[in-house]
Amino acid sequence: MPDSPYLLLACVAALLVGLSKGGLPAIGVLSVPVLSMQISPVKAASLLLPIFVITDVVSVWLYRKQFSARNLKILIPSAIAGVLFGWATAAYMPDRLIGLLIGLLGMVFCLNAWLQRSAHEAPARIPPTSHGIFWGALAGFTSFVSHAGAPPYQVYILPQKLDKMVFVGTSTILFAVINAAKIIPYQQLRPYSMADLHIAVWLIPAGLIGTVLGAWLTKKIHGVWFFRLVQGGLILVSLKLIFDYFKA
Repeated sequence: MPDSPYLLLACVAALLVGLSKGGLPAIGVLSVPVLSMQISPVKAASLLLPIFVITDVVSVWLYRKQFSARNLKILIPSAIAGVLFGWATAAYMPDRLIGLLIGLLGMVFCLNAWLQRSAHEAPARIPPTSHGIFWGALAGFTSFVSHAGAPPYQVYILPQKLDKMVFVGTSTILFAVINAAKIIPYQQLRPYSMADLHIAVWLIPAGLIGTVLGAWLTKKIHGVWFFRLVQGGLILVSLKLIFDYFKA
């Protein structure tokens, strides 16, 4: 039986994964940093992958009719290339460095959100295909390292100001493909035990509950203050991971 703090944080992380798959993608970036406070970032990412894949099935079904085909054609191939690069370099990246990376990604995510808010009145624009290839590859890489592909993805997609449901559907399909692409590489790395996989099974209900709740919240609220609270929590967790890197 795992320690209570470990199990509690794992359930919270799984719930966050589900909320992100239900249509609140900003929340998913919190999952690995939260669980990394108890176990290594590599193990945290591996433990949560089954939850991502299972909740992907539900979320793709929920948003299967609303997506941007143009963006997916650009982002999917480049994101898969980013996953492969992450696989090739994972063995050379120590846990502390990955923790630092996750912390910095969290800070960048919040900074980008604040900049986007300040540019809220700017007209919609379609970034060049080259930008999509770059940010898509970076999203694949950061998703492989820490399931934190949302920040680079949103740098590319948010300026387009897509319809809310099209944005959610595009995000859902892209990250479902990315997570499927991570299954074999994660199996090759094997940074987990059978006990960890048993814990992952226990986390499935929390992930599915989060998915349904996320879909409901997406339809019911605008989420301005909600996302500000999420960003505040992400800053605190990110600062702890950065502090832990320099403290050791």
